[in-house]
Amino acid sequence: MASFYEFFAGGGMARAGLGSGWRCLFANDFDAKKGLTYQANWGTGGELHVGDIRKIETSSLQGHADLVWGSFPCQDLSLAGNGAGLSGDRSGTFYPFWDVIGGLIADGRAPKIVAVENVCGTLTSHGGKDFEAICKTFAEAGYRFGTLVINAELFVPQSRPRLFVIGVREDAEVPAELMVEAPEAPFHTRALCRAIEALPATTLEKLIWWKLPLPGPRAQSFGDLIEEEPEDVEWHTQAQTKKLLDMMSTVNLRKVEEAKTTGRRIVGGVYRRTRFDETGSKVQRAEVRFDEVAGCLRTPAGGSSRQVIMVVDGYRVRTRLISARETARLMGLADSYILPRRYNDAYHLTGDGVAVPVVRHLAEHIFEPLCRDAHQQLKVA
Repeated sequence: MASFYEFFAGGGMARAGLGSGWRCLFANDFDAKKGLTYQANWGTGGELHVGDIRKIETSSLQGHADLVWGSFPCQDLSLAGNGAGLSGDRSGTFYPFWDVIGGLIADGRAPKIVAVENVCGTLTSHGGKDFEAICKTFAEAGYRFGTLVINAELFVPQSRPRLFVIGVREDAEVPAELMVEAPEAPFHTRALCRAIEALPATTLEKLIWWKLPLPGPRAQSFGDLIEEEPEDVEWHTQAQTKKLLDMMSTVNLRKVEEAKTTGRRIVGGVYRRTRFDETGSKVQRAEVRFDEVAGCLRTPAGGSSRQVIMVVDGYRVRTRLISARETARLMGLADSYILPRRYNDAYHLTGDGVAVPVVRHLAEHIFEPLCRDAHQQLKVA
């Protein structure tokens, strides 16, 4: 059985994606509330350490992990963030994370695979210097690396593109079928290729173009995940729904009217945006999308970051906040997954996580073939 360490673990969504064929040797997160949810779902076997990653000693990490996963904080790299990048307090924890990797290397326990996940804003943060720093860190530590942009929309009805950097120890054999000679859409985007082209030649020497197959057609739409009677949110009053409609431009009101004429139930997402009106003044607008895909979940720092759903059923229009369970479904979590009781805590947990089926896809097509190859070599030896 392959083994892993999970950093910035949150509620263990990477663990959920890896599945029962993987054994967690160590997990870490700074947030005590998330730690309680982690234990509620994964038990209290002692692998979870709640605390600052800067204070972790490699001696506290048991065993020799095949994979180290790190979904380090995105706030300083996000386009909606403060622009601090890897020098910020939160996204800058990439470096303490790598200090742990360095300690494992020095201890003779270098993991075969290191995978990190973050927002696509990483590619352009500080003019691409933050992306370059991450890639150089992999290369200088003795890891060949490849990068992928995967939108969770391929697996779940949520638009959630994320950047993945996956490194493999340079002394490890990589099966030819896991690589391609040149970038391939959709996982090697134009923005990603531009960022890679700007890397120093010494870093590019360690570059791998990972081969990742497309998944089958997505089975569910946004409407399939909606609860008729959610426990933690209430349907808006007619006056509240009218207020949202009054905030819409002519273009968005036309979308609602067109949805009414279809004669079927349609679910859309409503998002508050600051726009300029015809006089050049800033106004708050409500914008709706009816493409059966939710917008990207974000942590609920303010009211406008919480998604509102709109259900159009004939000429009946209803609206409300998205429920916590619906956000979990949009992340690919099973309904058996135990969420925090408080709505904001649950929303924060899911909005801050990694989509479960994306991790499963990476595990099936990259991590597990690499580990299988290594274990077979050990048996032969």
